[in-house]
Amino acid sequence: MAGDKKTLVDEVVRREWEMFQQVNNEGGRADCQDNWPTFYVMRSSQYDSWPAELVALFREELVSAELAGRNLVMEKYARMMASTAPARYAQMEPLLPKIDPICRELAEEIVEIHKRWMAEHAKKYPNLSARGRKLYTEEDTEWDTSAETYLRGELLTWSAPMLQAYLDFMRDCEEKGINLVIEQDRHMIAAYGYDSLEQADAENPL
Repeated sequence: MAGDKKTLVDEVVRREWEMFQQVNNEGGRADCQDNWPTFYVMRSSQYDSWPAELVALFREELVSAELAGRNLVMEKYARMMASTAPARYAQMEPLLPKIDPICRELAEEIVEIHKRWMAEHAKKYPNLSARGRKLYTEEDTEWDTSAETYLRGELLTWSAPMLQAYLDFMRDCEEKGINLVIEQDRHMIAAYGYDSLEQADAENPL
């Protein structure tokens, strides 16, 4: 199963990468669009913390989106602009798929759990947290997107079944005392050669 999951994760990240290549930025092509190694670490760290069944479900989300001519990565960045560039978003919103109210409700439930996890992560690993995105939407600027806004933008591209499955998984993690933000970070720092989050936090002071 471990091998099967890695194959799934690799496929999901590759499909996202192909979508990412089609995103057109107003200022021209972004440097990160040419940085496959970093993209792979960041995205695979998220999916490595999921069960294989959830990764498989998300693979189907991507396949369905491709068949429908949708680019979920482009939509994600567009949705973020509701906070970071409201005027521009108002122009773009009519061109985006309508958001089902159920999807918005599920997304906000997920965001609230993630915010609790982000706060715990920031308390335990302040240096690592400070080196990442700002945490909350109220900290957004036109050029600086918070982790909360990034997450919300991504979730609003998902279907209701995908959102419900992820929310169920998150609730199960909460019951078991698992913080997914910390788990994702654990996978990420391992890819950069650290043995633990404690080591990575201590060796990366501000």
